[in-house]
Amino acid sequence: MAKLRSKFVCQQCGTSYSQWLGQCAQCKQWNTLVEEVVDRVEEKRGTPASIKSRSPKPVSIDEIPVQDGPRIALSDREFTRVLGGGLVPGSITLIGGEPGIGKSTLLLQTAIRNPSLKTLYVSGEESEHQVKMRADRLQEGRPKGGNGCYVLTETNTQNIFKHIEALEPTLVVIDSVQTLHTAVLDASPGSVGQVRECTAELMRFAKATDIPMVLIGHITKDGFIAGPKVLEHMVDCVLQFEGDRDHAYRLLRPLKNRFGSTNELGIYEMQGTGLAEVEDPSQVLLGSRGERPSGVVVAATMEGMRPLLIEVQALVSSAVYGTPQRSSTGFDLRRMNMLLAVMEKRCGFRLGQKDVFLNLAGGFRVEEPAIDLAVICAVLSSNADIAVPMDVCFAGEVGLTGEIRPVTRTDQRIAEASKLGFARIFVPRGTKGIAPAKGIDVVQVARVEEVLAQLFG
Repeated sequence: MAKLRSKFVCQQCGTSYSQWLGQCAQCKQWNTLVEEVVDRVEEKRGTPASIKSRSPKPVSIDEIPVQDGPRIALSDREFTRVLGGGLVPGSITLIGGEPGIGKSTLLLQTAIRNPSLKTLYVSGEESEHQVKMRADRLQEGRPKGGNGCYVLTETNTQNIFKHIEALEPTLVVIDSVQTLHTAVLDASPGSVGQVRECTAELMRFAKATDIPMVLIGHITKDGFIAGPKVLEHMVDCVLQFEGDRDHAYRLLRPLKNRFGSTNELGIYEMQGTGLAEVEDPSQVLLGSRGERPSGVVVAATMEGMRPLLIEVQALVSSAVYGTPQRSSTGFDLRRMNMLLAVMEKRCGFRLGQKDVFLNLAGGFRVEEPAIDLAVICAVLSSNADIAVPMDVCFAGEVGLTGEIRPVTRTDQRIAEASKLGFARIFVPRGTKGIAPAKGIDVVQVARVEEVLAQLFG
């Protein structure tokens, strides 16, 4: 067999070298040289014969038949919604998230709770007994199933392909892609070259056999998926599994989806028996809406295509230690400082010598500017020690001049507030196409001062 040749290519400037160097001599960057294959030997790859026999030819785009086959349905409605209606045959889905957030739990319970699917769960991090212990915990209190789930503890891609051809599963789960290695490269598992090459082999195999694959990916300390950036370009769908491990709720958010929208969101609650779907998140996040103290208001926000009502809590007190403190949980601290400056300049409130603490209940993090108005009302409610009625909610972006700017999908926010029994909602003036909602008073305002006059007089 011919010897496999490789080269080391700088990931910054593209300069290639015959051997590994610590620093690229061209761009002077350190640790950017990654091994790449020059000669690709199919026998060493272990490519299945079904793939080798295929010889693609140029075809006119008008002659290509339309294939709109059915997706593979899952019992998990949240997962199905995020994927755009189910798994597409031959697709590659990558799920990333913090360690211990629940990635393996989500995919293992998907495998054992869909007995109609023959699933191959490939584990490179846990033994068969560890996977069995977790599966028993996920099935506690449920009818015994999982007969369609097969567990394989293997990290070599060529051996995995052989087992897939023998078993012929409907779905393959890889836990995780950073543990795989291929015989093409001599690099250690988890390196940039190995991750890219293993993903390329999985992609070719999935496209040729129409078997969907779901890959679990590690993330770096900066929150990005470990490995080369091209990894996210190669796969069909990239999902981010996020949440605060100190809270029970988890969010499954699509970052890329070739077969559906990226504006969907899946919400789960971590329980002792696995991840439970949250069908009505607004009701869960708000809880009991009895009498509450000052500094608590409700914001109508959008997570993708899904309207949510979130409780915004603020605490304003005199600065005891000299320098005022600013703290925000779930909301951008820099944006909160901007809103405090707007209140100082445009509304005349003196908050420069006071501590301001802001919290979004439930452990959610919201990036949408539509909760600006709710943040301002919560801060001023705590500052004046006047409670805002709990049947009032807010939706609006606040500009630097104190104006309230329109936000998207106002109708959906109003409908969600009406469904949960709110009596009033403040929205920006000039919002087009607002349909009258039953049982709720829609108040349109143009500036912050108008809202404060109606709430606090």
